[in-house]
Amino acid sequence: MKNLSFNQQIVLVFLLSIGFTLAFSFFFIHHLYSELYLSRIEESIIKQGERTASHYHYGELSEEIQNMIEWYNIVSEYEVIVVENLDNLTAHFPYQIDYETLVNEQDRGQLEEGKYVLKKGFVEEFNREILGAIFPIKGEVGMIGFIYIYVPLAAIEDVFKNNIPLLLIVGVLFFGMFYFIFKRVWRSISRPLANLQQLAHEVSKGNYSNQVEIERKDEIGQLAEAFNQMSMSLQEQEERKKEFTSNVVHELRTPLTYIRGYSSALKQKIFTSPEEADYYLTTIEKEADRMNQLINDIVDLNQLQEDLYTIEKEPISIAQLLFDTIDLFTILIEEKELEWDLAVDEELIVSGDSQRLHQVFYNTIDNAIKYSNNGGTVSIKIEAVNDAVEYRINNEGTIIQKEDLPRIGERFFRTDRARNRATGGSGLGLSIVKEIVRLHSGTFSIESDESTGTTVTIRLPQWDMEGAE
Repeated sequence: MKNLSFNQQIVLVFLLSIGFTLAFSFFFIHHLYSELYLSRIEESIIKQGERTASHYHYGELSEEIQNMIEWYNIVSEYEVIVVENLDNLTAHFPYQIDYETLVNEQDRGQLEEGKYVLKKGFVEEFNREILGAIFPIKGEVGMIGFIYIYVPLAAIEDVFKNNIPLLLIVGVLFFGMFYFIFKRVWRSISRPLANLQQLAHEVSKGNYSNQVEIERKDEIGQLAEAFNQMSMSLQEQEERKKEFTSNVVHELRTPLTYIRGYSSALKQKIFTSPEEADYYLTTIEKEADRMNQLINDIVDLNQLQEDLYTIEKEPISIAQLLFDTIDLFTILIEEKELEWDLAVDEELIVSGDSQRLHQVFYNTIDNAIKYSNNGGTVSIKIEAVNDAVEYRINNEGTIIQKEDLPRIGERFFRTDRARNRATGGSGLGLSIVKEIVRLHSGTFSIESDESTGTTVTIRLPQWDMEGAE
């Protein structure tokens, strides 16, 4: 079956169905023949034989009785033989049943006990099977004779000869309707599968634009829908891969250009003062650090998205972790003349990885400062909300357009399309934040409008002290 095509398997199933139906019909007819016809004959013979034998319990088998039996043979469908002993029975019925004598030793013993004996088998002289029974006749002083009643059985085709035309007509109509329905079902299955095969071949070549038309809601329709979703997903992945490659090239080209240009200037000693040479070296160092950070961010993001990084959860004082992170931005806060607005519940404990949560705080605070207006305020609030700890950071700087909000957190996506080097960043910071929050079973959301500014909200599970104990 595994080596057959789908169409071949369907044809095989169809042929097997026909074969099974014919076999079932054959056995069913034989069952009717056996259960209805043979059972009726056997029941009638036993009833007739017992009734006949009961008339002759006394007396002898006179000539008058034998004449009555001969008359009964004429008007009855059965053959009746009455003999005084079993040896005479062979003279009246000199045939073998299934090539054996009519009465064997086992039959004699059963008859002497007063029980009848059924005899059924093929008689070569009649060229058909017969069904009969031998009944003992008891007198006052013992056995006075035996009655043998038998009837040649009609062949099965003779029994059903009046019904055979009807069976043939019904059979032809049944198989005709079955073939018609089978053909329609076959087409309805094979046609969409053929379309799926063709489109799958197109997808293998990188063409994701075609979609399967869905006109049904059964398993084939569900398969087509799944294929369309897969094709769309592959197309999106292909676009993201191209975008990712383009973004990496873009991010690396600029620092490489700086490094190559300034290193060439230093090599050729194209500078006017030691201060200018030192500036070139400092720029090369910064660009190298920027490239190194970009590579580290890409590696981190891949590990987080592929679940290659194991979160080591432990109880963390989230307020202390936040304050330690804020201290790293003192110089940047002073440069942009920003102010902090902190509302932090210092008693809250979260369950998580301190190194990764520090990365969450660092990236979100770095973005808030980077995109704040000079002289503005960066607000941070940490409080308990139900069973979670909510961290909210807000700035009053650059507003994110509504259509860009759903894409925040995508790789290399930045709202500043020109990729201004003053604001820097590779567009991976919030992508890493979202993955870390996901691995901590938390939630991430962002809102931005002109009245309230931009707000990032993160919820993390609290430390379950009772569960920990």
